[in-house]
Amino acid sequence: MYSKVYLYYFSGTGNAKNVTDWISINIKNANIPVEVINIEKCRKPEIEQNDSKKLIGIISATHGFNVPPLVLYFIFKFPRVKNADFFMANTRGGLKLYKFFLPGLSGLTQILPVLVFWLKGFNVIGLQPVDLPSNWISLHPGLRKKVVDSIYNRMQIKIKHFSQKMINGKRSYIALYSLPFDVAVIPISFGYFFLGRFMLAKTFLATSKCTSCNLCVKQCPVQALKVIDERPYWTYNCESCMRCMNNCPSRAIETPHGFLTLVWIVLFNLPSILLFWIFEKYGRSLLSITWYEEIAYYSFQIALNFFFAWATYLLLYKLMRFKFVDVLVRYSSFTKYKFWRRYKAPKNI
Repeated sequence: MYSKVYLYYFSGTGNAKNVTDWISINIKNANIPVEVINIEKCRKPEIEQNDSKKLIGIISATHGFNVPPLVLYFIFKFPRVKNADFFMANTRGGLKLYKFFLPGLSGLTQILPVLVFWLKGFNVIGLQPVDLPSNWISLHPGLRKKVVDSIYNRMQIKIKHFSQKMINGKRSYIALYSLPFDVAVIPISFGYFFLGRFMLAKTFLATSKCTSCNLCVKQCPVQALKVIDERPYWTYNCESCMRCMNNCPSRAIETPHGFLTLVWIVLFNLPSILLFWIFEKYGRSLLSITWYEEIAYYSFQIALNFFFAWATYLLLYKLMRFKFVDVLVRYSSFTKYKFWRRYKAPKNI
């Protein structure tokens, strides 16, 4: 059916990489040449431009119900290819409650790549969400190994069936089943892409347990970390792929939940307080606000939130050199405690 298959993947902590390996093994078993390319190491995709039939696959993690920016920019640069089919597979946060497997949501993760490749002239034949364990350790502890293994075993079988359909040239649009729910969370997808991911970049800190191994700096897929005062510092380029926190050998990377709670309380209330004060000073009522004043207010709120998030993060980063601040931050963070497991994607698949 195909002269060659190209699999492009991006994986934060290993889920999307494992899915890519599953698909690759199934294709090789069908005696079809396959090339596996890591998107974070490939800035310009190169495809053989000939008349033979080709299959292009994008396998990506899901970040904030959206395509990771690294993947999105990559697919925008993807060339038009003659006689090529396309499929999209995205890993999303799956869970398990007792014996019931709970699916995640894709949001725009399927919609955007499919739209781009369709406009580039590709024949879209496969849409497959893959519900593997969530790795978002900032919000919840990693799942127990027993649960992770059961989710993996279930999805590996599904990916085998999906791969066989692709090999035989059959269409499979499993992602359409969750389309109404994905459309419903699109506002969150946009909010994450334009605002949320920048705020989340300021939710990681290295405590005194940091050994300056710089593994997080070396492994960051978007080079979002730099070393300041012998400790890693997270810039706004961070995509919250969770690789650094989950792979840190000394568990030194944590989310300061106590500090963030205070910061977010201020972020949600400070602009409103300032606006109320300004209106009171000039004898205006908030009920008389015009539409252009409302736009100005929300623009002011966004700008103030960005500045406040950056300023408070920088301040805390500097204060972490003092032992009492370091201790206070660590003990007010859930990620410090052993019950808050890190996520490790299975390696033996």
